[in-house]
Amino acid sequence: MSEVCAEIIGTTILVFLGNGVVANLVLSKTKGNNKNGGWLTVTIGWALAVFMGIIVSAPYSGGHLNPCVTLGFAIIGKFSWNLVPYYIISQIVGSMLGSFLVWCLYKDYFIETKNEKDKLSVFVTVPSIRNFFSNFTSEILTTFIFIFISFHLVKKGTIFLFEKKHLIGLGSIDALPSSLVVLGIVLSLGGVTGAALNPARDLGPRIMHSILPIPGKGKSDWDYAIIPIFGPVIGSFMASMLYLLLS
Repeated sequence: MSEVCAEIIGTTILVFLGNGVVANLVLSKTKGNNKNGGWLTVTIGWALAVFMGIIVSAPYSGGHLNPCVTLGFAIIGKFSWNLVPYYIISQIVGSMLGSFLVWCLYKDYFIETKNEKDKLSVFVTVPSIRNFFSNFTSEILTTFIFIFISFHLVKKGTIFLFEKKHLIGLGSIDALPSSLVVLGIVLSLGGVTGAALNPARDLGPRIMHSILPIPGKGKSDWDYAIIPIFGPVIGSFMASMLYLLLS
């Protein structure tokens, strides 16, 4: 299915570029190493990763790249439930491939880096202060805002020419609104957990962190994984319910 392939490729690009910018900042001896001044860089990098992932996948699959987007649009009746499992599996596979490529590219720098937390943060989100309630609430609320706003993005409009209505779009710039939403949310609300917003974005890379032969990598922190995986799902469900209530 072209849709599944597109989701795999798009999510691979998303995670390769998104986790790549984190690797460039936190791993030792990289050209971009700057752990103290990198939050804006990481946020912009991830927003651009969303933009480029959607550009490639949107013509074929709609550019979901995120189980929460897929579930949300299925709940509100704008996506087929039959395709949901295929999309989610492809998004997880793509996130695994993307994080594997980051490891391949920065393999020498993982060896140079001694801090276990820095190595883990290249793959997954890590909370500023570990507190189950506040961390879980953060993932629910940030994803709620992300999905609810995504339901209202209008990527096509109309223009009247010679008394006829014509449908117009933005071409590749159609991906820009979603990228700006991610940029705004993570800049404003990402300080608690890093705002995963995407279960596949955490699960796939965490699996890769656990199986890749990274020297001195430490534990993959599966105890925390429930938060960036299930928190966004709950947030997506809440956003979908509110959208249906208002519709």
